[in-house]
Amino acid sequence: MIAVTAARRIFYRKMKTALFIAPHLDDAVFSCGGTLARLASDDWQTILCTVFTKSVPRPQGFALACQLDKGLSAEVDYMKLRRAEDCRAAKILEAGEVLHLNFPEAPHRGYESAAELFAEIKTGDEIWRRVAEHLALVEDVRQPDLIFVPQGLGNHVDHRQTVRAARHSLTIEKICWYRDAPYAIRQPDALPTDLPIDDLSEMPIDISPYLECKIAACAAYASQINFQFGGADKLRDALQRFHLAEALRLNANFSLAEVFFASSANRFIFDKRKGAN
Repeated sequence: MIAVTAARRIFYRKMKTALFIAPHLDDAVFSCGGTLARLASDDWQTILCTVFTKSVPRPQGFALACQLDKGLSAEVDYMKLRRAEDCRAAKILEAGEVLHLNFPEAPHRGYESAAELFAEIKTGDEIWRRVAEHLALVEDVRQPDLIFVPQGLGNHVDHRQTVRAARHSLTIEKICWYRDAPYAIRQPDALPTDLPIDDLSEMPIDISPYLECKIAACAAYASQINFQFGGADKLRDALQRFHLAEALRLNANFSLAEVFFASSANRFIFDKRKGAN
């Protein structure tokens, strides 16, 4: 095992590597899939890592309702279906690796309504500690140059637990904090509450040549598109409008942007790369 791990470290050190961390199976692609596609096209090794992906047999109550409201029957392994969607999206974006960490989503940890998903983290829900251990191991083996982590916009408990785990386990200087979509689309003026934003500034990345690729990858999450966007046509319109507004908001010299809170060091890494803005 040690020899294999060492070999993997050597492999990842040979090329620039970007690690994209998603709370759920769609978050990173909805939020910054254009940047993932851009880096992959620029010969980066890209890794899509999702935290809460565990299949739970015979879901009940609110957990079951979360798949029934997507038009799926109780017999469907909801998370298995979503993991397959994630792999299809990663293939479209040419991600080099897909990782699914085996943690249960909030409805399987005692959150019993939609309101509770966006309220305070429940006393005793310390899952972030185990998530932090796994993320630290992923960073140790993959040796990423950049790590993309959600800002926690929308205040979903799983997003906030992911932010907390990242802050305690990952190399902070490497992190680019992405604006969680679709929450940022619905609340374009939202700001993160759990980040040290005084030490960061917003960085727009030009995704104009990669919008179609991102739309196709987002559409691969077929179980989510109607619920989150109201259908494929509305998905396209929402992403086009959002990324145009993001570019305009920061007075970028390009038309479509994904925006990150990042340090000056991370700006330098992007500036060095071919085609980065």
